Amino acid sequence: MASEHVVFLFDVDNTLIDNDHIVADMKSNLELDIGDDQQTRYWEYFEQLRTELGYADYLGALQRYRVNHPRDFGIIAVSYFLMNYHFANRLFPCSLDVIEQYKQYGETAILSDGDMIFQPLKIERSGLREAVDEKVMIYIHKEQELDDVKARYPADHYVLIDDKVRILDAVKKTWGAKVTTVFPRQGHYAADANEVAKYMAPDVTVDRIDQLRDYDLARLRAATKR
Repeated sequence: MASEHVVFLFDVDNTLIDNDHIVADMKSNLELDIGDDQQTRYWEYFEQLRTELGYADYLGALQRYRVNHPRDFGIIAVSYFLMNYHFANRLFPCSLDVIEQYKQYGETAILSDGDMIFQPLKIERSGLREAVDEKVMIYIHKEQELDDVKARYPADHYVLIDDKVRILDAVKKTWGAKVTTVFPRQGHYAADANEVAKYMAPDVTVDRIDQLRDYDLARLRAATKR
């Protein structure tokens, strides 16, 4: 095990950063700038786009809102809000410390889903891009791109940290014992007991990302199921 090359793959939203808090802030800002009815329409466009694209596209939903409501300039304030948001304030406690600790054991990288404007901005402004030495992968469906992940970051073993058990399950089924799946129970996906119950139990479960400071590589590897 000492000679293994290990790559730690960190998800972003609700794993390292409190995305539910960001969305709540955005809803409050929408309510203030465009009102309740128009805010409802924005989230309808957001859900339409998520169904069409397969990922969250907050800026795309703003553009769709603009197309349908070209004279509502209140939406411009929402654009400023998103582009100037202090994402570093929404990092979960000790997120950066966990990344720094795991650099002692192997290579660290971001493995995320999302659009190609807002998601990179969030990763950059939060300090996460710098924390992983600019090793960032953003896909539409990351669980479908594992061959590309392996090509970019070849390793003897992977550790995937993600708040979605659906993703952990899919990767485990593909990589088997080659991956240790880690589930921080943070955010609304992790709190959905019915959704969590649909999938196999992750190798490691913690209540908060900061609890991973108690796991060294040997403990993670010992928990790995085949």
